[in-house]
Amino acid sequence: MPLSDDLREELSAIAPASECDRLAELSGLFHVAGRAHLRGRGSVDVHLDVSSSTVARRAFALLRACEVRSEIRTYPRRAFDRSTRYQLHVEGSEDAYATLHRAGVLDRSHRPLGSPPRRVVARRCCAAAYLRGALLGAGTLSGPRSPHLEIRTAEADGARFLATLASRLGGELHIQERRSHAAAYAKGSEPIADVLVAAGAVDLVLALEEQAVLAATRADANRLANADHANLVRTGRAAHAQLEALRRLDVDTLPDDLREIALLRLRHPTASTAELARRCKPGLSKSAAYRRLRRLQELSGI
Repeated sequence: MPLSDDLREELSAIAPASECDRLAELSGLFHVAGRAHLRGRGSVDVHLDVSSSTVARRAFALLRACEVRSEIRTYPRRAFDRSTRYQLHVEGSEDAYATLHRAGVLDRSHRPLGSPPRRVVARRCCAAAYLRGALLGAGTLSGPRSPHLEIRTAEADGARFLATLASRLGGELHIQERRSHAAAYAKGSEPIADVLVAAGAVDLVLALEEQAVLAATRADANRLANADHANLVRTGRAAHAQLEALRRLDVDTLPDDLREIALLRLRHPTASTAELARRCKPGLSKSAAYRRLRRLQELSGI
C-alpha cells in the first residue's frame, strides 16, 4: 500500500475529541480540497473533491455529526490513469451555512474564506485537527527513500498558513509556489516525522523509522559484503601474480628469507599475505611478508 494511503487510513481512524476538533478538521479539509459554487440570491453549494473513498467517508461522518446532510458522488479522472475521484456535495441550507461558518470555511455572507479565523485553530488540539484535515484532503507522502511530504493548496497564502500552524505544533513546512497551485512540504525523515506526529500519525512514523533502520542495516551489510568481495579479488589477483613469478625462478637458489616465503606461497596458493606472514618461522609482520613477495616478483621481471 502506498504511504499516502497508509497516512490517510491512520488519520481517518483518529476520533475527534470534541466538536471544536471536528470543525477544525472540516476546515482543513475544505480549505485544501473544497470548492464553493454560487447559485444566485446568496445561495452557495460547497463540494469536497478528494482521491480517496476513505477521506470522503470521513468528511461525510464529520458533517453528519454536525447534523449537515451531504452526498458522495464519484467520477473518473480525465487525465493520467483515469482513477476514480470522490466528490462530497453539501447543498446550501441554514444548518450547512452555520456549520461551515463556525468551521471558518464561509463568512457570514456565505463567501469562501482563504484561511480560517484564529478562533478555529486557537487551541492546540484544534490546530492539530486542522493539519490532519489538510493532510487528508490534499496530502501526499512518498518514501522511504528520499521521503517527501506535501500538502497542495490553491493559493500560496494557504500554504503559508499551514507552515505557520505546523510551526506552532513543533513541525516545519516549507513553501513552494507553482504555476497552478502552491504547496507546503517537508523533506527528510525527521522533519516529516515531526509534522506527522503533530497530526497524530504516530504509527506511520514508527513504521517509517523501522524501515529506515532496516534499510541502514541492509546498506551496512551490503557494504561489508562488497568490501569482503573486493578484498578476496585483490588477494586472488596478487597470489596469481606471485605464483607466475615463482614459475620463472629457481626457488632452490633463492636466499633463505625469500625461499621460505616462496615455498609457503607454493604450498598455500590462495592464502593471504597476512596468513603467509604468520606461517613464517619466526612469524613476520604483514608488511615484511609483502616486501619479500614483492621482491620475488621484481626478480622474475613481473
